[in-house]
Amino acid sequence: MDLSPETESAGYRLLSLEATDSTNDDALQAAREGDPGQLWIVAAEQLAGRGRHGRQWASPKGNLYASLLLIDPCDMAAAPQLGFVAGLALHEAIEAVTGIDAPRLSLKWPNDLLLDGAKVSGLLLEGHRLAPEGPLAIVIGCGVNVAFAPAGTPYPAIALQSIKPGLTREDLFHALSSAFARTFTAWRTTARMNAGDPFGAIRRLWLERAAGLGQEVTLRLPAGEKKGVFEGLDRFGRLQLKSRDGMELIDAGDLYFPNLLHDIAKPGAGIKRFEQ
Repeated sequence: MDLSPETESAGYRLLSLEATDSTNDDALQAAREGDPGQLWIVAAEQLAGRGRHGRQWASPKGNLYASLLLIDPCDMAAAPQLGFVAGLALHEAIEAVTGIDAPRLSLKWPNDLLLDGAKVSGLLLEGHRLAPEGPLAIVIGCGVNVAFAPAGTPYPAIALQSIKPGLTREDLFHALSSAFARTFTAWRTTARMNAGDPFGAIRRLWLERAAGLGQEVTLRLPAGEKKGVFEGLDRFGRLQLKSRDGMELIDAGDLYFPNLLHDIAKPGAGIKRFEQ
């Protein structure tokens, strides 16, 4: 496992582990110990991986488990935009190693990547203020189904090797770390140049690759389900849902497409079905 010369020259470093409980936890611990950031931590296996809302994340060997630590990359209000930056970088990386692009490869709000309608990757963005007046540590965790796809998911999952036999997690990480370095630099540059709408360019690129845009969707929220049309993202990355109550802005939730299982089960849909 290594970084490209391009990525190293941009100041990124790599810690490669055989096994760990959680690469996100390792990245946070590095921050608490004074690491300056731009540190990738990659593990061949996670023993206690997790997803959003503390959900367990299956982490068998053969898949990619990587976390990136950034120190003071932006102010706290702009930090959620980094999830979209990472999503675009991941989309670019998988396109580079598989030759598959949108619409087969699509971004699912807020933090998943779908291939032919099945989940191939998830992102976990965590922010920590290291002291009341201390630096902001942002950890971006990424799990990608390279060799194996988990069972028991809300909708089917898929592994990249079913599309690209022989692909390795090393191949993907090399592409991902390079893509993130470019996308992150572009985001910071455009944000400085367009203070009125610093998220505008990233939002446009993300929506061009979005799954379910303009479609009827279901959002599962702590207070219950909401149904409506996925209209877009606002300037802070909140989902714009047009429902019978009007236009609503959703900060976080689980997004489902009512016809997803039906559509991907059709003959010739082009993906392997996994146990649900």
